[in-house]
Amino acid sequence: MIERLAPDILTLDIEMPDMDGLETLRHLRRLHPRLPVIMFSTLTERAAAATLEAISLGARDYVTKPGNVGSASAAFETVRSQLLPKIKALVPSAAPTPAPAPTARPAPVGAWRERSYPHGILAIGSSTCGPDALATIVRELPADLPVPVVIVQHMPPIFTRLLAQRLDKVSKLTVVEGRPDMRLEPGLVVVAPGDFHLLVVEERGVRWVATNQEARQSGCRPSVDVFFRSAASVFGARVLACVLTGMGQDGLRGCERLRAGGAEIVVQDEPTSVVWGMPGAIATAGLADRIVPLPAIAADLTEAVRRAREWAPPNSPLGAGATS
Repeated sequence: MIERLAPDILTLDIEMPDMDGLETLRHLRRLHPRLPVIMFSTLTERAAAATLEAISLGARDYVTKPGNVGSASAAFETVRSQLLPKIKALVPSAAPTPAPAPTARPAPVGAWRERSYPHGILAIGSSTCGPDALATIVRELPADLPVPVVIVQHMPPIFTRLLAQRLDKVSKLTVVEGRPDMRLEPGLVVVAPGDFHLLVVEERGVRWVATNQEARQSGCRPSVDVFFRSAASVFGARVLACVLTGMGQDGLRGCERLRAGGAEIVVQDEPTSVVWGMPGAIATAGLADRIVPLPAIAADLTEAVRRAREWAPPNSPLGAGATS
């Protein structure tokens, strides 16, 4: 049927008779490597693990099946609210023609700004196809990275814990799912837990993780905006932020706060992004210091940390966990 109908996009269930979603996806990737695929998954550990495996095999995104939502109409609406935006993001022809974008400052070509302070934290936000992008970056970060890393990936509970475990297996650093009162230290990568906002708080010079379930922002919880604003409040100019592939504009408001405080911002470029919504909004607003292809981002971030430490005068504040 795929050969006959030539669909623009395909949905696959993890659980299917005879040939399950993963096996089907493996065949599809050999025969139709560019066909976008969205997986359907339940909120169980087994299904979440299979969905992350599907993303690593080339699925573009996923939708979680509704649990106890009451009526059939409520279940349909839950699916519709998740699925339609993803179809429109992955198949541009499915979306209505957008209105002309407002005039914005031009995106920068890319430059290194000399800094007065070394970085204290590496803050990363991502969404659609973020897990693969994160694996590409985390795999290449050095074992002696002198700052903690915090990742906000749009994912539900269970998924974020399994994502942290998968990233930990490929990283030279330690990757864990965040929990309240976890101390941020160099060499530690913290993934925001699903359905919780993650914030950075400071007490007597020590930086900790905090979480809450306040209202969603940009339709998201965890939200990149919430995390970036908290990082700006605690670290100010010492934030090195990176925004990866993802639909929507989560992270834009947070980057406005970061830029006002003098932070450094890197975004993934359009050709290597599956959806250039989040990074594109920041680049279009002129907030990005550099727009970098995915294969070069890890080296760019590592170099940014190194340069900032070399530029900083000997008596400057060093940021969380850094050593003089």
